[in-house]
Amino acid sequence: MIPKEHVTEARLPIEKVSPQDEPAVLALNNEHAAELSWLEPERLSFLLGEAFYARRIGALEAFIMTFDQDARYDSPNFLWFRERYPRFVYVDRVVVAGEARGRGHARRLYEDLFDHVSRAGQTIVTCEVNADPPNPASDAFHAALGFVEVGDAVIHGGKKAVRYYTRQITG
Repeated sequence: MIPKEHVTEARLPIEKVSPQDEPAVLALNNEHAAELSWLEPERLSFLLGEAFYARRIGALEAFIMTFDQDARYDSPNFLWFRERYPRFVYVDRVVVAGEARGRGHARRLYEDLFDHVSRAGQTIVTCEVNADPPNPASDAFHAALGFVEVGDAVIHGGKKAVRYYTRQITG
């Protein structure tokens, strides 16, 4: 028997991030700035305008923001993929609120993204995971979703090391 609260949570819809969601997205993002990167309101608005896919679960239990190869985006990680792949969708950030962890939100967002990517005719989803500071839970999560490591880099003047991953999408 599944506890009632888990049934309710599993049914929270995945919805497009709207301008009205931006304050909550900004707050959740900046709570996790060490893993993601700090955003100012204007930068978030710009990035959402460039996004290939930006979705949230619930009022804001989780969100994901991605870009395709045509985005105007200057992240060193995004640019690493742009130099190597003619077409791709880059997962820039995925975050789940602390009180909503363990409910499968990140997996649901990725699975919905994979469907969206396939319908859009894209075949590669990319992302990076911190290597220093290490993030073994994220490494394991991405491996379980079928991502494979394709490279690594030291960025931000040596302050951060990352591993780059790709996942093939078949439609």
